[in-house]
Amino acid sequence: MHIILLILLLIALIFGPQWWANYTFKRYAKKQDHIPGTGGELARHLLDRFEMKEVQVEITEQGDHYDPEAKTVRLTENNYNDNSLTAVAVAAHEVGHAIQHHNNEAKLILRTRLVKIAEKVAKLGTIIMVVMPLVMLITRSPIAGILLTLAGLGSIAGSAVIHLVTLPVEWDASFSKALPILKQDYIQTQDHVAVERILKAAALTYVAASLASIFNIWRWIVLLRR
Repeated sequence: MHIILLILLLIALIFGPQWWANYTFKRYAKKQDHIPGTGGELARHLLDRFEMKEVQVEITEQGDHYDPEAKTVRLTENNYNDNSLTAVAVAAHEVGHAIQHHNNEAKLILRTRLVKIAEKVAKLGTIIMVVMPLVMLITRSPIAGILLTLAGLGSIAGSAVIHLVTLPVEWDASFSKALPILKQDYIQTQDHVAVERILKAAALTYVAASLASIFNIWRWIVLLRR
């Protein structure tokens, strides 16, 4: 019974943040007559307002994000075309990252570098874990297997840590940038609580990614024990 409860708790910790974020986005995704423009239109307006006319706004299928290398705010189709609370909040959040970039804020520069490292490290970890059985078969050395296992798990764990380190950047984009802007001119008082929830969900997507990486470590450990 205790093991079942522990497993359920682990599942809740790993998948809970992502589930809550998706639930929040969908909950406030209905079009609102009192919101005059779409997420894409708001993003373009805010970029122009803060003198970032060179930054583009595009539709993407890869998830809402700001690309500092291409200087582009990318929004999913619904968030680009709809005038829901989710659309305007997410658009403002991504513009918040563009503002960080425009201001040359160190935390965004560090985050961009860390994300690139996280992607490479995660791929390296997966490759190491895949080739490990072949190396052990060729060398017949248990030490080689142990070293490769530690290297693979360490690289995946590093990816999880990097995702957590970037959380302050997401939080800043939501609550130091997007929320004050939206409250000042763009949303009604009755919508403040909902928008705060959406922005919190946007910021916590990196926590979900980190926890998913931790789950990946656990999955590999279980597999290796077999």
